[in-house]
Amino acid sequence: MELRETIENAWEDRTRLDDKETRIAIKTIVDDLDSGSLRVAEKIDGQWQVNEWVKKAVILYFPIMKMQTIEVGPFEFHDKIKLKTGYEQLGVRVVPHAVARYGSFIEKGAILMPSYVNIGAWVGKGTMVDTWATVGSCAQIGEGVHLSGGVGIGGVLEPVQAAPVIVEDNAFIGSRCIIVEGVRIGAEAVLGANVTLTASSKIIDVTGDQPVEHKGFVPERSVVIPGSFTKKFPAGDYQVPCALIIGKRKESTDKKTSLNDALRDNSVAV
Repeated sequence: MELRETIENAWEDRTRLDDKETRIAIKTIVDDLDSGSLRVAEKIDGQWQVNEWVKKAVILYFPIMKMQTIEVGPFEFHDKIKLKTGYEQLGVRVVPHAVARYGSFIEKGAILMPSYVNIGAWVGKGTMVDTWATVGSCAQIGEGVHLSGGVGIGGVLEPVQAAPVIVEDNAFIGSRCIIVEGVRIGAEAVLGANVTLTASSKIIDVTGDQPVEHKGFVPERSVVIPGSFTKKFPAGDYQVPCALIIGKRKESTDKKTSLNDALRDNSVAV
């Protein structure tokens, strides 16, 4: 509570960033994010809660840090935030050229192929962040998730009241999917390649007699593919992208099922 009060006061009065106490509080919070003892968002009694004051601390971290040269072997970077280290002790596999920023947390058993994880993000145990996938600032990725090649998980720092992208346990996100603006992917959901989801995207369940529309949330175990719907404009009718829920992942299907198997189960050609 003392840390939170210090951050809230500094947020309202930026001159407090010159105070030693404020700087220590900000750095302590980022240290706690890096170690996993604190999260930007967490599930409490079945509901996701965003800790806005923690996001504020991350934002305030940038102005108190100075640019520095970071040398890693023959590579050189110039930034305010150092790179995450200590992967062997964490039990995390990191394949060159995977990069995670300090202040992100990577849980034991996760695998980072050449990819990027930004400050404030959480990556759960056993999760695969595949080649050229990006986990944006403060995004929350659960356990046993597969982020396929080229997946873009959007980050969020401002506005501070905005929720981060959340991908719950054992979800499978297909190649080149884009998930931004606080969209939440329910546990064990499967997204086919190239699904793009924003806060305003229509997510239409077409498995019943009538379509059921969702926004900002993919229900648990849903199998989702890219789709489109017709929208009227002054210049005429045009197709606008959406996402289609075409079925449910079978209870009998192993949680490590391939994307192809999940789509075949729902009669989608692959």
